[in-house]
Amino acid sequence: MSKDFFNTRAAAWDENATEKDNLKLQVLADRLEIKPGADVLDAGTGTGVFIPFLLKKIGVEGSLVCLDFAEEMLKVNRKKKFPGNLRYLCADIEETRLPDASFDVVVCYSVFPHFNQPKALKEIYRLLKQEGRLYIGHTSSREFINNIHRNIPEVCGHLLPDSKEMRRMLMGAGFSNIVITEGEVDYLAQACKRS
Repeated sequence: MSKDFFNTRAAAWDENATEKDNLKLQVLADRLEIKPGADVLDAGTGTGVFIPFLLKKIGVEGSLVCLDFAEEMLKVNRKKKFPGNLRYLCADIEETRLPDASFDVVVCYSVFPHFNQPKALKEIYRLLKQEGRLYIGHTSSREFINNIHRNIPEVCGHLLPDSKEMRRMLMGAGFSNIVITEGEVDYLAQACKRS
């Protein structure tokens, strides 16, 4: 996937493509088991729509790394000047070069369809500490997301897999304790790194 698609749309992304319903975002955040003081990776952070909710979860003792491969998305994100212990990293989730076992939690909010999914999951597994948790969340249904992507030529193949395929990929990357919830207006897949 070319970065150009996201870089050329970054300036207008919040107007055209992000979730504007803070209640939906809060409901999703409330479902994530993130303890105060946790080290969290926001993989595919984009313009940072989910950052305030993650910062609230981790508190002043936690840390947040906001990762995206699209430089322009990160520029928009940085301009928001979120307060808290966070840093930005321009890198691809498939090969971050971050140390093993760096994070308690990795969150992929509204981004997973755009990844090379098996490669991203293997890298996320490597980055998680033992007992670390992965959350793949959307504030729209899988069907709604896939229908939108099918109608955009640049991302028409970027789909959120069905539960069976998602489970297969997560297990293939080493994850266990997999729970996938497909709602009419949201989606959440969660998994754990256990030996």
